[in-house]
Order: sequence, then C-alpha cells, then structure tokens
Amino acid sequence: MARADSALPSGITETGVAEHIKALSSDAFEGRAPGTPGEQQTVTYLVEQFKRLGLQPGNHGDWMQAVPYVQASVQHPEQVRLAVDGRKHKSALAFGSEMVAGSPADRQHVQLKASPIVFVGYGIDAPEQRWDDYAGMDLKGKTVVILVNDPDWRSQDPMLFKGRELTWYGHWASKFEAAARHGAAAAFIVHDEAAAGYPWSVVRTGWSRPQISAPPDKAAGPRLPLAGWLTTEAARALFADAGVDFDALKQAAGHRGFKAVELGARASVTIDSTISQGQSYNVIAKLPGSRRPNESIIYSAHWDHLGRDGDKIYHGAVENASGVAGLLEIAEAFAHRQPRPERTLLFVALTMEESGLLGSRYYVAHPAMPLDDTVADVDTDALTVFGPSRDIAAIGYGQSELDDYLSAAAAEQHRSVTPDAQPARGFFARSAQFSFAKAGVPVLYARSGLDLLKGGVPAGRKAYDDYIATRYHQPADAFDPNWDLRGLVQDLQLLYAVGDKLAGESSFPQWKPGSDFERPVTAEAN
Repeated sequence: MARADSALPSGITETGVAEHIKALSSDAFEGRAPGTPGEQQTVTYLVEQFKRLGLQPGNHGDWMQAVPYVQASVQHPEQVRLAVDGRKHKSALAFGSEMVAGSPADRQHVQLKASPIVFVGYGIDAPEQRWDDYAGMDLKGKTVVILVNDPDWRSQDPMLFKGRELTWYGHWASKFEAAARHGAAAAFIVHDEAAAGYPWSVVRTGWSRPQISAPPDKAAGPRLPLAGWLTTEAARALFADAGVDFDALKQAAGHRGFKAVELGARASVTIDSTISQGQSYNVIAKLPGSRRPNESIIYSAHWDHLGRDGDKIYHGAVENASGVAGLLEIAEAFAHRQPRPERTLLFVALTMEESGLLGSRYYVAHPAMPLDDTVADVDTDALTVFGPSRDIAAIGYGQSELDDYLSAAAAEQHRSVTPDAQPARGFFARSAQFSFAKAGVPVLYARSGLDLLKGGVPAGRKAYDDYIATRYHQPADAFDPNWDLRGLVQDLQLLYAVGDKLAGESSFPQWKPGSDFERPVTAEAN
C-alpha cells in the first residue's frame, strides 16, 4: 500500500517523489529517448516544474543547453553475422544472441575482411599502473578482443588499480577509446555478467537500438570504425576454433606483464548503418546565491532512458526517473528555503547518459558557471525503492571530503555511511557525476545501502539483485504504487543537508590524498 508522507524539515515528500516518477515513466513519455517525442515531453515537464518553483533559467538565460549528437542505426541487424575463420573451425556469430556491433566512428558502410584477431587481455594502457596490454603490438587492420572490467576485479588485489571497484580503465567506453588510439580496426568486449554488473540482455537491448555518439569535432580522440560485444560462450567458442584456451588466457591476462596474443584467426563482417545528426538537451535551472552568487553547487541527474521498441516501452522508472524526481524534490526544498542559500544552486538534468555520459561530458566542456568556482556535484541516479535502510552507500567512497559531509548528515538520521557493496558493477564510472570528477569537481553519489530495516542485508541484496536481473534496462522497470519510498526520501534529505551546509560555507571541499582526481588549481586557492 502507498505510504503517508514523511514530515521532513526540507519539505521533501514521498507523494512528491511518487508523482514525478509516475509522470516521467508513464507511457506518454515513451521511455525518454533523446531525439524522440519522449524527449520533448520530458524537457517540457522539467522546464514547467522549474518554473513552478520560481527558479531561473540556468544556462546564460536559457533553460536548455543544446548537446549535438550523431546517431547510427544498423540496417537489418538480423542479417548481420560475424564470420570467424579459425585454425580448427569456421563459424558465424549471430547479431543479438551471440554478438552485437556498430560503428562508433559513425560510418555508413564498414567492412571487416579477414582481419587478424588479437587477444589484448583487459585492453588497458595505464602507465601509472605499469600496465600496457598493447605493448609491442601493431594493430593496423586487426581486430582486438577485450575482457570487461579491470584486471583485479576477481582477485581484489589492492596493488592493482582499485581492487574490485571499477575504474575508468575498466569502463567499456574507455576500452574502445584505447583500442582506437592504438590503431585497431575493430574491438569486441567479452561480456561477463559478474564482471559487467548486468546481464547480456542489457547489452543486447542497448546495441540493438540506434547508437548515439558525439560528433567528430566534439569527440575526444580517434574512434573505432567497428566495435561491439561478444557473449562469453561465443568468445570461448571463437578461441577454441583458433586452437587456444580462452579460460587459460583469461587467467593470464589478470597479471602485470601479460603480452597480447595473436589467435591465428580472422574476422569478417559487413555493417551498413543509417547516419543522422541531431541535438538533445540538458535542462538547467538556477537559484542565485545571496552572498556568493559566483560560486555554485550542482545537483545533477540524467533524464534520458532507452525509449521504445515497437509496442515495448522502456519506462525507466528507477533508472532514472527516480533520480530526476529526487532532483526536482531537492530543488523544491531549496526554492522554499528561507533565508536563501549563500551560494548559487544549479539543478542540471542531463541527457544521453545512457550513450556514454555525453550530456555530462558536454556540460563540463561548456559549463553554465565556471568549474573553477563549482564547489561540488551531487548526483542522483537509480535511487532505491525498497524501504528504509540502516546505511547509505557512497558510490566511490574514500575519494573526497564530501564523504565527511555525508557522514555528518547521516548521523542525524542514526545511519552509517558505507562503501558500495557491489563495486565491481562500476556505478561510479558509469554515472553522470563521473564527468564532473574527471574535470576536477568533487562529487557525491549516494543512495540507500543494502541493510534494510526490514530484513537486513539478505533482504536488501535479494531486492537489488532481483531488480538488476528482471527490470534494469527492461520494460518492466515501471512505476509501482506499492513501492516503499521512505528510504528514498531519507536519502534525499541527506543529500539536501549536504548541499545546504556547502551553500553556507566559504571553503571548497577537496579530493582526498590518493584520489584519482584533483581540483582545478584556482579553486584550491580560494
């Protein structure tokens, strides 16, 4: 049954959250895909809500920030086959069930013909880690096969990368970028559900629809003519056809000093795509500060989802209508705050997160207010709907002093702050706040942990695993009036409290020693 509102000092309510989630994930919004009528509905809704709250347009007098993109749609994917000519056997991998592919370089016609296949382990070139899976390899005209995640995700070796916590090196976009920099003609990542953090159905769904990327003049570095994913079963068969042991090479790839292996097999595939250009929109609202209006605190959430596929609508209720609802509720709390916050608050609803963080990447390259004077970014993404918890999980815990702000706020609720219980899923590097972190702005990304008041960790883990397995990036991620939103509202109250404290200070929180990031120099001097 639906719950009554919680009486919170900030005015954030379960009813308000539920109304926003229900609206944004309704059939009328058609899954909120960029460049569709669903985007128009979403952007209109966001602007109307910000206007209702009495906020100001946040992008130099405009509510919206245009973000250009290129869209590539594979023609007749059901006919696409990746042909593999191995030492022992020839095979043809089917699109969707065994592999997916597209053209990150947005080429209308791509033909891979008898391209030598090279296994490059985790496909990482990280000098500071003394790690180079591409050392000594000439990859011109060749196809690389890459393992998902970081080399240490199974071993949790603290001397390798960050243990089980996914770094940017382990992110699929980073792997494709590295392969392109090293001159590969094509790259395929081997899907592993435990290492990736999501089932093959998520990959299949994402790559079976139009692929969105930044225009060539906005992209950082070269892009692959052809890229995609293989199922583990398809990869194991491919390696067997080449006369090599996939599992043995996979084990060897997890150790420093691994050398790339030419498999003695060749790949061929032809992909034709329809290419179009367009622009999507970040929506930005502003509450000017009363004493330090040139210094800003950002609350962000990505509004986009996967749209629709025929009659199937990918509603994206949890991912990420919940986060946008949280953004709007926090904005409403600040809009009603008296006296007004001393620093400026920006509320940024970002586009194209599902396409590789394109909206947040564009924002940090074209900020509405200088990043040097941006105090922090607080992001809300895929908030939990399982009821109150004893803990709140800080995704990317230990990176910045914002953890301390969160701990102080959590103590007021008699809750503890914990690291992400499932760091291998890599949410820190997969969510929009990561773009701000890479630009030097300290970030906070937190949500209810797994230790539920009702049922403890076993109940929390069961609910979360069920969501990932059955609803994440599926049409079933729809609004449920029976959700227990008390925990979500408690989380929003904490995130509001963190921003409220930051808004009344003159100092800038810093990254902690040993962090992967550092602040812009001018902000450190304030």
